[in-house]
Amino acid sequence: MTIQMGVQKAFTSSSIGLWWERYCLYLFYFSTIFLVTGYIALLFYALIWEGGNIVSLPTKRIGFYNFCLWNEEAEKLDCLLFNDLEKMGINKVALVLSRICVYSTPVLCLYVATTILQALCLKDKDGWKLACTLLAVCVLSLPAGLSLFLFQTQRWVQISELGAGPAALAGAQALLLLHMVIIGMYLARPKDALPPGEFFPVKSVP
Repeated sequence: MTIQMGVQKAFTSSSIGLWWERYCLYLFYFSTIFLVTGYIALLFYALIWEGGNIVSLPTKRIGFYNFCLWNEEAEKLDCLLFNDLEKMGINKVALVLSRICVYSTPVLCLYVATTILQALCLKDKDGWKLACTLLAVCVLSLPAGLSLFLFQTQRWVQISELGAGPAALAGAQALLLLHMVIIGMYLARPKDALPPGEFFPVKSVP
């Protein structure tokens, strides 16, 4: 009777462990889909829909591709050309680098989404490693480009004037960092067995 109860208890605990393992994996994949969708949407909103504008006011519009100040005489926005920015003390090389760093982020994020989709379909753990590496590059490049741009334009950009674009970029940065941490925790786990025909990996019960 004691042996039977021990076997039944071990079977129950292993079933609970297997159920918990499956639950964690489902949660991991669904959170991955949510995070990928979230930061790609925020990046495209800030850089495409908002045109990369950091400040967007009726009297001032400053962004990665716009530098418009209010002209008192003409009573309208006067948009400066790229060559005119150097005369105002803005380093053109730094401006180009900030554009490259910021606008390369959504491109890398699309690669992350493709890599994750491939890793899900092929059950390839190396794909998750590549996705984590690309996310690490995004986590560094996005704030670096934004900081470089704000440093060059700090004379004309006030914190109170920041619009929806910078808020979306900050949200995307938070989601990118969270996603990188989640994938890193997943990769730190022991390698899962992938039974044939299973879309989600499940550890085999000893």
